This record gives sequence, C-alpha cells and structure tokens, in this order.
Amino acid sequence: VQLQACGGGSVQSGGSLRLSCAASGFTLAHYAIGWFRQAPGKGREGVSWIKPDGTTWYANSVKGRFTISRDSAEDTVNLRMDSLKPEDTAVYSCAAGFPTIPALPGEYDYWGQGTLVTVSA
Repeated sequence: VQLQACGGGSVQSGGSLRLSCAASGFTLAHYAIGWFRQAPGKGREGVSWIKPDGTTWYANSVKGRFTISRDSAEDTVNLRMDSLKPEDTAVYSCAAGFPTIPALPGEYDYWGQGTLVTVSA
C-alpha cells in the first residue's frame, strides 16, 4: 500500500502547477484524499480534501486559486494550483483515509512522500 505525490516544481509568482496523487495497492476512489503542505519552519497545514462522494473543502488561503479533482480513469486525485504566491512554497503531501474531521492530518491512514513546490517572487 503506497501513495505517491508528484508534480511539484519551481514557478514564478502567478504561475500554475498541477499536483497528482496516485496509489498502489488500493483504490483511491474509495477514500477521502487530503492535500497538506508544510512550509519551512512551520507546521503541517490542510490545503484541500475531496470525499468519495465528491464533496470538497479548501483552506481559506487557497480558495479560488486551487482546485481538487478526481480522475476516475487514472484513479488519481489532482490539485490544480493557479495564481501561485511565494507563501504557497512548501512540501505538499497527499493522504488517504476515512477522516471524521478531514482537515486534521491525524485522521488519515496513508501518506505519500511529499513533492516540493517553490514559488519565487
């Protein structure tokens, strides 16, 4: 059972990136998937999540700029990030589980290694 996040990189402020979360050993579509980020020197922060029924949530800091979605054909969960800001710089990780409170990292069962997003001014 493994999760893999990919798609990070370096962009200038205002740019876009798309992160993708894929699983091996289980089907992502059955799980709630959360995206979290951790900036240097800061704690882990919930960014967005999507439930199996399609319900989504976004942190206020990314609302209107980030879009989470499922790709049923590929069984991936993608995070489209537009209008990126320097404060979005962080390691982004995806997690899978059946959280009661989706914004809490401890509610998830599986975690992937993070992917680094760097936004320059």
